[in-house]
Amino acid sequence: MKKNIKDEFISTLSHEIRTPLTSIKGFAQTMLNSWDKLDDEKKKEFLKIITNQSQRLINLIENVLNVAKIDSNSENLVLIKVNANQIMQNCINVVSMNYPDFEFNIEKSKNELFCLSDSDKTQQILLNILDNALKYSKNSKKIDIKIFAKNDFVVFSVINWGNYIEKDKIPKIFEKFYRIDSYLNSTAQGSGLGLYIVKNLVDKMQGKIEVNSSKEELKTEFLVYLPVYEIEKQTKNIGV
Repeated sequence: MKKNIKDEFISTLSHEIRTPLTSIKGFAQTMLNSWDKLDDEKKKEFLKIITNQSQRLINLIENVLNVAKIDSNSENLVLIKVNANQIMQNCINVVSMNYPDFEFNIEKSKNELFCLSDSDKTQQILLNILDNALKYSKNSKKIDIKIFAKNDFVVFSVINWGNYIEKDKIPKIFEKFYRIDSYLNSTAQGSGLGLYIVKNLVDKMQGKIEVNSSKEELKTEFLVYLPVYEIEKQTKNIGV
């Protein structure tokens, strides 16, 4: 009998939790049992693996908790002035720790751009977009990033190479639990929650998201639009 989408999500979630936990336990046990036999370089390597797998587990749990908040409409946003260049750089610094072999080519806006958004949620959006691009890059080790203004929006563009999404599947990738490939057949790790969270948070902040994918160039671009921060609009919104 074919699994329904929720059953597959539960299977995926079980797999995604078990994998980092097994890795953390295995490397910690090895260090405890063979501490005197391991040189400093090997200990450092094992500790990095434990740290990376712990972060992977934290991200997974945070995504599950955030989905619960979204579905219960209990997600509270605090809209403030957010520096677009700075928040993207912060996100790159975070993900690059888990993907040290990747090259991040970032084209920042020449002038400082500020968006009106929730700082923590904006970082969560960008981290999910970057993580998704990294996971589906296949053999490519390059991510291209651009930040620019368009009309009344600050735009964050993230491009990965080596893969593409079929046009008819693009709307589906933002559905809860949806993954293009079954986790059993895909080398990419994921629970199918990240882009669902991204779409909901972007919508709540009066933004929008677009996806362009090319089979010929084997590339996929995610564009996140968030409202530009304008003090004049802000004073009107708060009734000053």
